[in-house]
Amino acid sequence: MTIDFTKSTDGLVPAIVQDAATKTVLMLGYMNQEAVDKTNQTKKVTFYSRSKNRLWTKGEESGNFLNLVDMKVDCDNDSLLVTVNPVGPTCHTGTDTCWKEENTTNYGFLTALEDIITDRKENPENKDSYVASLYRKGINKVAQKVGEEAVEVVIEAKDSDDHLFKEESADLLFHYLILLQAKGFKLNDIVTVLKNRH
Repeated sequence: MTIDFTKSTDGLVPAIVQDAATKTVLMLGYMNQEAVDKTNQTKKVTFYSRSKNRLWTKGEESGNFLNLVDMKVDCDNDSLLVTVNPVGPTCHTGTDTCWKEENTTNYGFLTALEDIITDRKENPENKDSYVASLYRKGINKVAQKVGEEAVEVVIEAKDSDDHLFKEESADLLFHYLILLQAKGFKLNDIVTVLKNRH
């Protein structure tokens, strides 16, 4: 890995720190060659502190270390992406990130869809909501819908209409997310099971 420290007057490059598991950006720090070397040696992320004018290992006082997973340099060789397994909150204020965000797993659109399903579950009186109507009918109806959609996926898998297969697969996934919440779980609970099996 070649890092160009000459592009800045102080010999520092920005280091973006990202959680290896959740992909959440945790903080931004600065590194010189000595900080990079120490990080690689100790596997604890070390920065050059501009306020302290010295090397500073994140967590040296709090115990909230950033355990190194990987370090990559960008296409211009003048900034770093440091992926880590954090121990505790990253920010000195006690928050998960320096942007006051929670460091939780996010599956993009599927997480947004789960949030909508949660809202419908918590507000079952919404007469216009299909999801709320399923929750009002109870767990048996929700489970039955998952079974029906699974059968339809199997039927479409045996045919050659890819469009219908994708449509039925989307229906199955949607109803499965509803069933998960009916049982008190979220997608991340199932991902955790798969990770543990891996």
